[in-house]
Amino acid sequence: MKIAIMGATGNAGQRLVNEATSRGHQVTGISRHADTQAARGGVSWVKADINDVDAMAGTIAGHDAAILSMPFNGLNVDNVFGVARKGGTRLLVVGGAASLKNEEGVVLLDTPGFPDFIKVEATPARDFLNRLKAEADFNWTFLSPAMFFGPGERTGSFRLGADTLLTAPDGKSSISYEDFAIAMIDEIETPRHENKRFTVGY
Repeated sequence: MKIAIMGATGNAGQRLVNEATSRGHQVTGISRHADTQAARGGVSWVKADINDVDAMAGTIAGHDAAILSMPFNGLNVDNVFGVARKGGTRLLVVGGAASLKNEEGVVLLDTPGFPDFIKVEATPARDFLNRLKAEADFNWTFLSPAMFFGPGERTGSFRLGADTLLTAPDGKSSISYEDFAIAMIDEIETPRHENKRFTVGY
C-alpha cells in the first residue's frame, strides 16, 4: 500500500514510518524538515506545509491512506479538511487522550483539576474530533492513545477500545509510540473504524 504520513519526523510520525516500511508499504514522509532526512528504503521524503492546501492535497493524492501526526494547537482545521477533500484519500489522525471518558462517563478534559498546561493541546484536539464527527464529508479515523503516550517497546500486545480510556489492572493508562503505530497501520490494512474514533492502550 501507499501511505502518506504528514508530520513524519515527529515522535509518533517516526514510529509510523518505521512500522509501515517494516511491513513493506511505500511511505511518503511529509514534513517541513523532510530535506534534513537521510535517504532510506521504502520512504520518499517530501517537504510540505499543511497550510498550502493545494500542494499538500496533491502530495497525498493517489495514496491508500494519509496519516496526520501533528500538534493540534495552532493547527488550521479548515486547511486539514481541505487537504483531505481535495486529496481524496482516507485520513487517519493521531489523536489525544483527553477527549476520552473515564469510568464514570465524564470526558477527561472536563474532570475537576485537569491540568491547564495540558488543556493547551487537549482542547483543540477535542475540537478537531468534534468537527470530524459533525462536518467531515470524507473517510476518516481518529485514534486516541492512552493517557501516557511516549517512547517504549514494540510489544504487539495491547487492547483496543472506543470512547473510554483504557486502564491496566495496575491503574496505569499507557501506550508506547511503537505499539500505537502497530494499531494505526493495522487499521489501514484492515479498516474497522471508518468514520469513528477508537483508542489503544495496555
